Amino acid sequence: MMNTESHNIEFKESWRDEYLKWICGFANAQGGTLFVGIKDNGEICGVQDAKKLMEDIPNKVRDMLGILVEANLKEEHEKQYLEIVTEVYPYPISFRGKYYQRSGATNQELKGAALDRFMLRKQGKTWDSTPVPYLKTEDLDNATFDLFRKYAKRSERMEDADLMDDNHGLLEKLRLYEGNYLKRAAALLFHPDPERYVTGAFVKVGFFREGMDLVYQDEVHGNLFQQIVKLMDLLCTKYMKAIITYEGIHRIETLPIPREALREALLNACINKDYAEPSPIQIRVWENKLEIVNGGVLPDGWTVKTLLSSHRSYPYNPDIANTFFRSGEIEAWGRGIERIIMACKNDGFSTPEFRYDASGIWTIFKYEYPERATTQKTTQKTTQKTTQNLTEQQQAMLSFLKEHPEATRKEISENLPNITENGVKYNLSRLQELGLLERVGGRKQGFWRIVE
Repeated sequence: MMNTESHNIEFKESWRDEYLKWICGFANAQGGTLFVGIKDNGEICGVQDAKKLMEDIPNKVRDMLGILVEANLKEEHEKQYLEIVTEVYPYPISFRGKYYQRSGATNQELKGAALDRFMLRKQGKTWDSTPVPYLKTEDLDNATFDLFRKYAKRSERMEDADLMDDNHGLLEKLRLYEGNYLKRAAALLFHPDPERYVTGAFVKVGFFREGMDLVYQDEVHGNLFQQIVKLMDLLCTKYMKAIITYEGIHRIETLPIPREALREALLNACINKDYAEPSPIQIRVWENKLEIVNGGVLPDGWTVKTLLSSHRSYPYNPDIANTFFRSGEIEAWGRGIERIIMACKNDGFSTPEFRYDASGIWTIFKYEYPERATTQKTTQKTTQKTTQNLTEQQQAMLSFLKEHPEATRKEISENLPNITENGVKYNLSRLQELGLLERVGGRKQGFWRIVE
């Protein structure tokens, strides 16, 4: 009994010429072994004319695919079977004009955007490094160049002399030229309307209620630097509720996601999106979670587990990633996911969830309703800092209202020594500003609630 099939092992009971596509798939992926004479469950059934097949199969592979394979005759329990070993090839291999690639335990024909990605990778190129005819330096946005220079000067990841060069020279320093042509990366990073060259190069944001009911939505356009700025402002002011509290006289706004983690997640999505796919990045916001859906593709053999562990930097769009690195917006050592997780942990938030499926790479931030989450994180800190600075009258008023929440100003004044109604009015307002007291309901029917 053999081990089960995997990403580099395939079992066949007998030989058919159509199985050449499996060998093609191995050659275009990471290599692999095709066993002939073994059932799907790993049981050895043997094969007829094994010695003849051992000669015929390599010849057919050479004639039909143009590559060489190693054929080995095996025997177990008096049953003969074949082991066909295929190495990975550095250039594209086709079978009858079609390209196949092993993915997991299946063999897939490559078409459309997947075929484009495969062909570029085999040529040592990436999607964002492809040249764009008719795109000129003067078509790009001067304000974005100024923003980049500001960021890069602060990060100290470029020489001052390079930053003082004109836009053409700066693009050359960033390696955004391919011969005489600007690359696609230049359009996405610096053009005011990159959608003229790249369909779907924008972000859709929607707020949903449970049951997938869309309440309202926005679209964020412009180049990638502009998109990040707009998205941070839009999400932090319109789509997520910031709870207002006070520490002393200072006003504190607390979001359900750390800004650093959110920014890093947005950068990851924009840098690693597969822009050959025309669908935009989607951000879906609910009362208790935020999802970023990026139509990206992980490197061959990578899983979410790879992303969550220590791994080398392997950006899907390396030219875009390099420019963001020079600006100081990202790190270059494959630490994007780690930085998101650490930003959440350091601020006491729950760790986000990461998922990878046919729709792309998902980053999911889950949080409690903002009122509850913020109260838990801020009350203890606020109370510790403010109660130390309360006057004896204010402390006495809190103690009295804890026992008598429906008390009026007159009743508070009558029950506490040396304080007038005007003094009660002032101190009630002060305690509310400090976030230690709040009024629930109106003047006649309401009551005071101590914030604990």
